[in-house]
Amino acid sequence: MFVQFEVGKTYATRSLCDWDCIFSFTVISRTKHFVTLRSSGRDLRRKVRVSSFDPNTERCDPFGVYSMSPVLSASDDLVAEEVHAS
Repeated sequence: MFVQFEVGKTYATRSLCDWDCIFSFTVISRTKHFVTLRSSGRDLRRKVRVSSFDPNTERCDPFGVYSMSPVLSASDDLVAEEVHAS
């Protein structure tokens, strides 16, 4: 089953430098090749990609591509209880 980003869902990923730092993003729109994320009142439009090590899951780079950049995966969605707890 192919896992895709869905509008309205919130996804999260941890910082590679600080395990206690969690970045969360809500998908506000998407097309076939792009996803628009909202985080801290800021909207980010990013290209969606599929990695070679997991070809069944979409990914994107919310802050761009650099050595320690976080990678957001469509399989990292948060349930409502987790969103309100953070």
